[in-house]
This record gives sequence, C-alpha cells and structure tokens, in this order.
Amino acid sequence: MKERMVKLYGRRGNRVALHVIPGHFATSHSHINFYIDITSLKTRVNEAEQVAKVLVSDYARNTTVVDTIVCMDGTEMIGAFLAKEFEIRGFYNRNLHDTIYVVTPEYNSNNQIIFRDNNTMAIEGKNVILLLASTTTGLTIRRAVECIHYYGGTLQGISSIFSTVNKVDGMEVKSVFNEKDVPGYAAYARVDCPFCQKGMKIEAMVNGFGYSIL
Repeated sequence: MKERMVKLYGRRGNRVALHVIPGHFATSHSHINFYIDITSLKTRVNEAEQVAKVLVSDYARNTTVVDTIVCMDGTEMIGAFLAKEFEIRGFYNRNLHDTIYVVTPEYNSNNQIIFRDNNTMAIEGKNVILLLASTTTGLTIRRAVECIHYYGGTLQGISSIFSTVNKVDGMEVKSVFNEKDVPGYAAYARVDCPFCQKGMKIEAMVNGFGYSIL
C-alpha cells in the first residue's frame, strides 16, 4: 500500500501535508476510496505543532472559552499543542489553575464512550473542544458529543484534521483538510459501494488510528 502513497497540501496555504493512499477500504461506518494517513501529523512533534496552529486559527479569541480539549483517535500530542496555542493567544479558561485540561475518553465493554471518575472533573461544568483525526460520517462525533454532555460538559467547538462533514447537529466541524483537498475522494454506504458491486475485495480496515491489511 505505501508505494501508492501520495503527498498532498491543503487549500489553506500552510506547510501541513496529508498522505493518502488510493484503494478500497472500509471504516466502521462506510467504504472509502482513499485511506487518509494522518500518522505523521499525530506522531511527529513539528507536524503536530503545525496542525495545532492551523486549528486554533479557526476560533475567535474573544468569544471562545476553552477549559478542556477531548482527544479522540490518538490526537493527544496535537491536543497538547492546541491547548498551548489557546493559552499563548490569550483564550480565556475558567480553570482554577489557569491552564487547559487535555483528556482522552475510553470505550467500555459495550463500546460506549466513557470517562473514568478521576477524569470527570475535566468535563463537568467545563467548556470543551472535541478533537478528532478524521471524520467521514459524523457518527463518532455524535457519540463523543453525547458523552461530553452526559458528563456535564459544554461543547464549544469540533476540530478534525480531515473531515468530509461540514456540520454535526448544527455545529460546524473545523478541519485542516476536507474532501476537496483529495481529488476524487468518495465515501459510500456498504450496500452502495461500487467496488463491492464489482467484486473487488477490501484491502484494509481503517480508522483514525491507522489501517489493518486484510
């Protein structure tokens, strides 16, 4: 797969690059014709910092309160840089120690998104930014938002490195890249997938963490 990898720069005129691989892939909710490889953006310090600087520019300092960043899909490094950028740029937070929480939920045995009791203080009564690696259907966002609300948090924004979804339940999804940055990108419901209809096998299962070749 890696020999087919293509490096793309986005519409926003920054130095952040996206790696994509064409093929036939399956997520938990859909089939897609490009795997969006965000590995280096999440694991290399310089790239994670650049992503954070792009994402923070989507928020208005005088109207956005940020107490906590909830990180999904292994985006903790970006989340830490994003928190630092919010603080450097003077965004207000209401935490007693005057710094931002960066936390990650987990999945229980019923595949529900939860926070352990020791982390609920970072959500309850807090203004939260939700950070994801990639979004193709919005279902993960809805589950994460439901979790944040359940634990008493107030959602202030949704950020994703790559997203084909513009809004979820009326809230804008802010992203570094979207489908316009990947020419020909398409996502299909399983029953409508043209690759499956032609008898082409799925190459890999993919999600925000990476891929597993079948």
